[in-house]
Amino acid sequence: MLFAVRMDVSLPLDLDPGFRDELLATEKAHSQKLQREGKWVHLWRVVGEYSNLSVFDVSDNGELHDLLWNLPLFKYMSVSVTPLAQHPSALVG
Repeated sequence: MLFAVRMDVSLPLDLDPGFRDELLATEKAHSQKLQREGKWVHLWRVVGEYSNLSVFDVSDNGELHDLLWNLPLFKYMSVSVTPLAQHPSALVG
């Protein structure tokens, strides 16, 4: 199942800089692992915002839920999820 996911990140301004750097490095490594596994198939930056638009390819709602809740930055995110379906006019599936 494909899902479009928008993630808006809001890190506290007073977050310890060392913890912030470690958190961001952990998030990057984790997201790249999911990309290599084929679960996080697209990752796009939203220009001018600390946000991304992503496409996930997972087996069901529960897998997506678990995947998102296990992101290191999840507690600092606002997330919106949109299930996707094939469009009959699309040239590529």
